[in-house]
Amino acid sequence: MIKNDYCPLPITLTTLAILLLALLMVVGGCYLAFLGGSWYYLVAGIGLLVVAALLFARRRAAIGLYGVLLLGTLAWTFYEVRFDWWQLAPRIDLWCILGLWLLLPFVNRSVGIRPVWRDGASGILGLGVLAGALMAGYSLTQDYHSIKGEFSDAQMQGGTPRGHAERSQSEWPAYGGSKQGDRYSTADLITPANAGKLEKAWEFHTGDLPGPGDPSELTNQVTPLKVGGKLFICTPHSVAIALDADTGEERWRFDPSINRDAEYYQHMTCRGLAYHEGKRTSAAVEQVDQPAARCERRLFLPTNDGTLVALDVEDGQPCEDFGDAGTVDLKAGLGEGALGVYLPTSPPVVTEKLVIVGGSITDNGSVDSPGGVIRAYDVKTGELVWNFDPGNPEATEPLAPGETYVRSTPNSWTIATADEALGLVYIPTGNQTPDQWSIPRTELSERFIASLLALDLATGKVRWEFKTVHHDLWDRDLPSQPTLVDIDGPQGRVPAIIQATKRGDLYVLDRRTGEPIVPVNEVAVPQGTDYGDSTAPTQPASALSYAPEQPLRERDMWGGTPLDQMMCRIQFRKLHYEGDYTAPSQQGSLIYPGNVGVFNWPSVAVDPDRQLLFGAPNYLAFISQMVKRSEVEIEERRGGGETGLQPNLGAPYMVRLEPFLSVLGLPCQSPPWGYVTAVDLRSMKKVWMHKNGTSRDSAPLGLPFPVGTPALGGPIVTAGGVAFMSGSLDYYLRAYDLRTGKELWKGRLPAGGQATPMTYVSEKSGRQFVVQMAGGHGSFGTRIGDSVIAWSLPEDKR
Repeated sequence: MIKNDYCPLPITLTTLAILLLALLMVVGGCYLAFLGGSWYYLVAGIGLLVVAALLFARRRAAIGLYGVLLLGTLAWTFYEVRFDWWQLAPRIDLWCILGLWLLLPFVNRSVGIRPVWRDGASGILGLGVLAGALMAGYSLTQDYHSIKGEFSDAQMQGGTPRGHAERSQSEWPAYGGSKQGDRYSTADLITPANAGKLEKAWEFHTGDLPGPGDPSELTNQVTPLKVGGKLFICTPHSVAIALDADTGEERWRFDPSINRDAEYYQHMTCRGLAYHEGKRTSAAVEQVDQPAARCERRLFLPTNDGTLVALDVEDGQPCEDFGDAGTVDLKAGLGEGALGVYLPTSPPVVTEKLVIVGGSITDNGSVDSPGGVIRAYDVKTGELVWNFDPGNPEATEPLAPGETYVRSTPNSWTIATADEALGLVYIPTGNQTPDQWSIPRTELSERFIASLLALDLATGKVRWEFKTVHHDLWDRDLPSQPTLVDIDGPQGRVPAIIQATKRGDLYVLDRRTGEPIVPVNEVAVPQGTDYGDSTAPTQPASALSYAPEQPLRERDMWGGTPLDQMMCRIQFRKLHYEGDYTAPSQQGSLIYPGNVGVFNWPSVAVDPDRQLLFGAPNYLAFISQMVKRSEVEIEERRGGGETGLQPNLGAPYMVRLEPFLSVLGLPCQSPPWGYVTAVDLRSMKKVWMHKNGTSRDSAPLGLPFPVGTPALGGPIVTAGGVAFMSGSLDYYLRAYDLRTGKELWKGRLPAGGQATPMTYVSEKSGRQFVVQMAGGHGSFGTRIGDSVIAWSLPEDKR
């Protein structure tokens, strides 16, 4: 006879827990069903209520019924997600753990007296727990999200080197590594065979950290330049610093003492400096100590209070022959309210004769904002040579003193690229603020929003233009630096330009004419708004694209537990969503991809010899809700931001922007959210694609789940066959094998690495260094810091 080891406390607590879960499931499930969603939660909640009642009555049927519910949950899970681990686990983990708890002897025997091994009810539950474990185990072997491939030996050997005449493996003289903006280095000492041996060589602290009055989006996105024996960086407060390239020791520092009393509404960042070589030859660059005339070689520093400063490379002091004692006021001609709203956050483009500057205009601040003019200054004197005003594009002659550029026009906040041989500078444009309220836009504004413009270097006039979004209501401005590469195609070598977009399209165009090399089609999109705006009937789409392959569905909603997943399903059903290009609405619309974009300012990296492209697409949804100004009180501030209620001064509607998150602060859409990928530019085919990043710095207890996290930091590629990238939500710089995408190494960072790394071979030591800024990003939620870190191979491992 079996003794009944009755212990009331465990079964009482279990009953109460199941009752609470059941009530939550019934209430939430009923609401979800009412919204047209899945009935699973309501049915499961009712079943749990019965289980709780039977447990309260100490009936053995409770065990069997819970087993049936568990088996039903497993069947429903398989129907929705098959064996996709990160979709499957949150659906069954809580229920399997609870089932295992009910099988424990001291709990199980509190519900009747029959032994587990002779009890049909426990057998059903045991079968459910075993099936759940088997499903979970098998799902760990499946991968529904990767592309597994590799480049051939012949392609990894590369073709005839091209465009390297002006390149040196010891230099990184431009933000994108070269004038091509390809983020490629001819350095080849670090290879897939030895990358795992990288170790920290030095670390430098800038000392520039957040202070009083700084905006929430204070970021360290700088990519250092390397010229001669020095690295050159800038900080969020626009301080320029020179470091010894071998030791990381500070050589000079220039602080422009920006206006800290101004109200910086959205951004405070400096992505980098720009360098002008002067008359020195490429061979002379190798001579670190060769004397040069003062300011023969100069750096250009954009500052957050709207100036451009020319600095001598040697000592960091202003070049007095440039502008007013070394400074040009970029607020000139912008009219009222430019300080703190107009921000030149990206480095300018430097050519032989010109320094060309754009600037960010604070998103969603006011319908009356400074214009998005592009200006070209004489690289030596700072004299204005031409200006491209999107509101008056034919009048590119310098604006007369006292006159003002057309206000509230599209701006260009990211990095441009120039082809001096063709006499063109390529400008990626943004939106006209406000992003979601288009009524004040003119025909010229609509023409130049979200377009790639090819401007004549001599005059600033438009030579060709390519539209990527019609009537943008989604903040899908062009965020990425365009990349120049000569592509080997069926008709021979073609001079191309590649433009990455927030939607995920990679537009590959003939950079001479703007004609697509990869086909571009117009596709029908959702129509209509509920706040009096209009939508375009179609939108362009490139045949080479990382845009989501299908719209989000309710089954794609995610959470850490079944409960927060249910809440995400409810939220999904309450939002207006018709797929890509769903218009913002008063109801609240789901925008996917969100305004962070599949690609953002980090752009892509291109190996011109191997003809391959390396990128890091992201997938995050946002919520965009139009709010009548009369329905809510808001402080009438002039600036907007990345999230929250945006003022849109002068418009009848404000907009509320939020990431699509669960009640636990996790993305409501299922992972992966971030990848690394490669494209063969000869065939325009995706070769491999793997999820990237872990939850180490965003999950409880620092658990490093390989979910594939979003990244906001750019990639670089090297002749050694290794790519480097940081930017993910975990704090690492990673090295990847370009052939397969395999992660070769990762170096721990003290803060977020939301910046693009760079690499060079030292002239003194002969070592190849990889340098990363680890300074974090306010809006991205990573830890803020001030570290610049260099890694290299040990001397005996090269």
